[in-house]
Amino acid sequence: MPIAKRTRLAPYNVLSPLGSGGMGEIYLAEDTRLHRKVALKILPADLASNRDRMCRFEQEATAAAALNHPNIAHIYEISEADGVNFIAMELIHGRQTDLAKLLRYVQHWRKVWRKLMRPVSCTAISSRITS
Repeated sequence: MPIAKRTRLAPYNVLSPLGSGGMGEIYLAEDTRLHRKVALKILPADLASNRDRMCRFEQEATAAAALNHPNIAHIYEISEADGVNFIAMELIHGRQTDLAKLLRYVQHWRKVWRKLMRPVSCTAISSRITS
């Protein structure tokens, strides 16, 4: 379900939609604390209720936060506000073709990340932590 304009999520005011994909919707937002524009990736509620999807969303934020490259958005935070899970990240200006290339690049590394993480499922990690 799309987020309405001027919806407030923690310190972010949603301004307009930027795009959507299989794992979420991207919105232009304003960080009211630091007075800057950011991109918010919102995980839809139906996906957030799925434990594996939520784990994948968190892994995506962790993996992207570990990278430092001019073509990869910096991750500012992963959070939840009013039942909405989101990743706040650097807004990268560019042409649509630049975004398409960047998304292909990120998807490639997500596949690599999944292969590396496949032997260790979220359930296995949580059971190790609790024991």
